[in-house]
Amino acid sequence: MSGLYIHVPFCKQKCTYCDFASFPKEIGKAESYFACLYREIEGRSKQYPKTILDTVYIGGGTPSVVDSKFIVGAIRQVKKCFTLKKDAEITIELNPGTVDAQKIKDYLSVGINRFSIGLQTGFDDQLKKLNRIHTAKDFLLTTNLLKGQNISADILIGLSGQTIEQVKKTVDLAIAGGVSHLSVYALTPEVGTPIYTDYLNGELLCDDEVADIYDAIVNYLKEKGFYRYEVSNFARDGFYSRHNLNYWKRGEYIGVGVSASSFMENRRFTNTFKIDEYMNAIIYNKNPEISSDLIEGDDAKFEFIMLGLRTAKGISISEFNKTFSADFMAEYKTVLSKKSKYLDLNGDNLKIKDEYLYVQNDIILAFIKD
Repeated sequence: MSGLYIHVPFCKQKCTYCDFASFPKEIGKAESYFACLYREIEGRSKQYPKTILDTVYIGGGTPSVVDSKFIVGAIRQVKKCFTLKKDAEITIELNPGTVDAQKIKDYLSVGINRFSIGLQTGFDDQLKKLNRIHTAKDFLLTTNLLKGQNISADILIGLSGQTIEQVKKTVDLAIAGGVSHLSVYALTPEVGTPIYTDYLNGELLCDDEVADIYDAIVNYLKEKGFYRYEVSNFARDGFYSRHNLNYWKRGEYIGVGVSASSFMENRRFTNTFKIDEYMNAIIYNKNPEISSDLIEGDDAKFEFIMLGLRTAKGISISEFNKTFSADFMAEYKTVLSKKSKYLDLNGDNLKIKDEYLYVQNDIILAFIKD
C-alpha cells in the first residue's frame, strides 16, 4: 500500500514562520495549476501502474483557499487514475479563515474523510502576530461545520512569551472542537522567514523553555486520552494518521505538485519549488523533478532507523534484518552499548525511552555509519 500527497501552493497571506512552498500572490494561477496537477496525477499513475493507494493527503499552502471545484477535481482524477482502497484515508488541510459550509459539503461528496485544521494557538493576539488570518472563534465555527468528522489540529509551541497554561488552554479549545488528533510542533525559525528576526533578537522561547512546555503538554494530553505515537503527534486510540505512519514506516508515497516529494522503488525525488517552472514542465511533457536519489545500502538502513525511532513504538529488529538481509544487533553493537541509557531494547523491539523522545536527534545520529 502507498500514499499520495497533493500540494496546493496557494494561501491568502504568508504566516511569519512559514518556509513552505506557498504563494499568496499566485492564486490567480489556480485554474492553470490544477490543470497541470491533474496531468501529473495521470502521468504518475502510468509511471507506477501497480500502485494501490491507502491514503491521500492534500496539503499546502492552504488547500481550502481555492475554489472547492479544484479539490473535487483532484480527488476525482485520483480515483480515475489510481486504485484507491475502499477505506482509504483522505485528508485535507484547512485554514479556519477560508472554510464555509458549501466547501465542506463538496469535500465530503468526493470522500474526503479527515480534516487537518491549522489552529496553532487559541489566543488571538498570538495568531495576529503570526500573521494568521483567523481567530480562535473561527476555529470553533469550522469544527462546528465538521461535527462528527475525523478532525486533527496543529498547535505551535515556542511562541514569544508563551506559557504552559496558554498551551493547555489551546489544547482545551481543540478538544472542545471535537479533535481526535493533535500535532504539537516546536516552532522552528527558518532563515528568510519574518519570525527569524524575532529569533535573532532573542524574542522567542529558548530550547529549555520549549522542552518544559512540551513535557507538560505530553502529560496533559495523556490525561485527556491522547496517546503520543510520534514525537510531535498525539491521538485518541484508532485516530492515528495513516498517511504519516506510512512515512515513518518508510513506506512508498507519490507526491504531486510544486515542491512535492516522493519515495518510490527506493528512489527519493522532489519537484521544483517554482510554480511557473512546474507548469511549463507539465505542459511540455518534461520532468518537473529537481532532485532524484537512489537510497540504498547504509543510507537506507539509517533511514529505517531514523524514521522508526521518531515513533513511540520504535523499530522491529526482525523487520530490519529481513528488509536488509542484515544482523542489526551485530552491526550496531557499539552504538547500542554507548546509548543504552536512552534506549529501551525489549525482545524484537527497540525504541527511545519516553523521557528522551523529544531530544532524539543526538541519539539517532549515533546510528550513522562513518
